[in-house]
Amino acid sequence: MGKFLFNNDKNIYKANLHCHTIVSDGTHTPKQIKEMYKANGYNVVAFTDHNILKSQSHLDDDSFLALNSCEVDLVNDTDAAVPHKKRSLYHFNLYARDQKPRQTPPPMQMDYHNQDAINEYIEARVNEGYLVCYNHPNWSMQTFEEYSKLKGLFAMEIYNHGCEVTDGYYGYNPQVYDEMLRATGKLFCISADDNHNREVDDSFGGFVMISATELTYDGIIDALVAGDFYATQGPEIHEISVHDGKLRIKCSESELIVVYTDSRQCHIKKENKMTEVEFTLYGDEKYVRVMCRDTQNKDANSNAYWL
Repeated sequence: MGKFLFNNDKNIYKANLHCHTIVSDGTHTPKQIKEMYKANGYNVVAFTDHNILKSQSHLDDDSFLALNSCEVDLVNDTDAAVPHKKRSLYHFNLYARDQKPRQTPPPMQMDYHNQDAINEYIEARVNEGYLVCYNHPNWSMQTFEEYSKLKGLFAMEIYNHGCEVTDGYYGYNPQVYDEMLRATGKLFCISADDNHNREVDDSFGGFVMISATELTYDGIIDALVAGDFYATQGPEIHEISVHDGKLRIKCSESELIVVYTDSRQCHIKKENKMTEVEFTLYGDEKYVRVMCRDTQNKDANSNAYWL
């Protein structure tokens, strides 16, 4: 008897879960963002303006949904002489699990080095009904000692398009994802734009594909909580399943498919135009996660599945 880890038997919705507008430091209005993203096939946008949660639910229609969300931050101010761009920092996206009216969550005002206080902040937001995502670890100049101790997270950004195209190509973080999985356990991953739409085009480069029964607030949140989505820069993942000790993957045309695990024992296949592959599992994998790469060197990453 086989088990599906991911499949697209429900409806598939394209989402950008990290977006800034004129409400904070973006250059486009929420309405302009909606028009742009709908024109590029998106169904969901989380409006994550900095330290401001402002509902954009008035933009909802039959094919578009705005998630109530914001991005909060904590900067390392230990040495005030260090330029801001060289300081490490935490950025977290908070996604409200329902559409009820909410105040902007309180700012992060603890000591940057107080890990217990940071985790207490995350726990408090989770108890208030938020999903918490850890953003762009490499761009944030953070170390394993910092992100490996985070608790209560829903997901981390495996790819941040804005960081990749505007800020030194620090947007792709697959190694950090594995490090966090080994240190903290179950954790999902997302790709997102983090678009500000300034001088550089930082839209439409990172997104998640969500498998949900319907395009409603509850339907999308339920799918996110369940991990029924994958992160991508373009390639598609259609199915991941386990049958009799074998992992089967169906995807759009890929030239490289890798199954990462909790050890050095990974599975890899490189071949032109692969759309379906099968790997025999070693049997001692704690988790597996799938990466599919196309001919444009763009990757799709599944969530980690614990076996």
